[in-house]
Amino acid sequence: MKAGDTLEYISETAAEKLLTFEDCIPLMAETLKALSQKEATQVLRTALPIDTTNILGVMPAVIEAQGLAGCKIITIFPGNFKKGLHSHQGVVVLFETSTGMLKAIVDGTAITAIRTAAVSAVATDTLARSDAQILTLLGSGVQARRHVEAIRLVRDITQVKVWDIDIISAGLFKEDIEREYALPVTICATSSEAVRASDIICTVTAAKEPVCFGTDLSPGVHINAVGACRPNHRELDSKAVAIGRLFGDCIESVLAESGDFLIPLSLEEINHDHLLGELGAVLTGAVSGRTSENDITIFKSLGLAIEDLASADLVYRRYIQSKL
Repeated sequence: MKAGDTLEYISETAAEKLLTFEDCIPLMAETLKALSQKEATQVLRTALPIDTTNILGVMPAVIEAQGLAGCKIITIFPGNFKKGLHSHQGVVVLFETSTGMLKAIVDGTAITAIRTAAVSAVATDTLARSDAQILTLLGSGVQARRHVEAIRLVRDITQVKVWDIDIISAGLFKEDIEREYALPVTICATSSEAVRASDIICTVTAAKEPVCFGTDLSPGVHINAVGACRPNHRELDSKAVAIGRLFGDCIESVLAESGDFLIPLSLEEINHDHLLGELGAVLTGAVSGRTSENDITIFKSLGLAIEDLASADLVYRRYIQSKL
């Protein structure tokens, strides 16, 4: 890029078309490995409260090996689902590393939704049993739909169960998934009912208190814990965490932001060593993941700037190619 070149703005609609799960899942695996191998750098997100519920987040990162530098700027409004709006809204800005020039602004809505589910698919492919077939979603919003779309690419899903405090939302989810993927969906009256006898569980809620309980978990289940990104919020109760083999997307983020880990730690129900390592380290073989068919595995996803940066760059490159 040189002076006079056009700064590109890439819309949510364009990003949605250009970022497929088939490409994003392996891209997220490589990005997580780069972080664990210290080939990428990021700092903890700065979360500035807008009010008592909603926040403004800033997430900068550099992926040295790929020559990428940028920042995600995002708002998180958990109550937006009641208004028919996305809870996460923002942009990813991309800079040239040779000149420091701003080269693109990419709408972050589709990127956030797709890369989050893609990372859960990486975790599922890495940690879940190979014969896992029954998928449970706690929550029925955008991320629930994206997680079905992504996880069915890494496991042969034959049945979906869903629970949500909003029964109307759960009903719409059922209609969408059965129409789109011809998968049978069971709406459960309680989260405990949804969790029992499941092979894969994805918690994608705005909950502040546990919705997934250790007493309901079956041996061998894998959990992607995606919501609860504040130190005083959690989706899993202490027993669920204590009986599971726990991994995170980034150790530093888990230690600073994850109530799922920090609350049972503060209550002395687990210790620091209970956090076994990063998913990227499991991918490189530096850390052991599942060790038996009966292991309960947990992946704590907090969402990383490097994931947004790598995804936005792929969208940018494809956008430029489409214009040639």
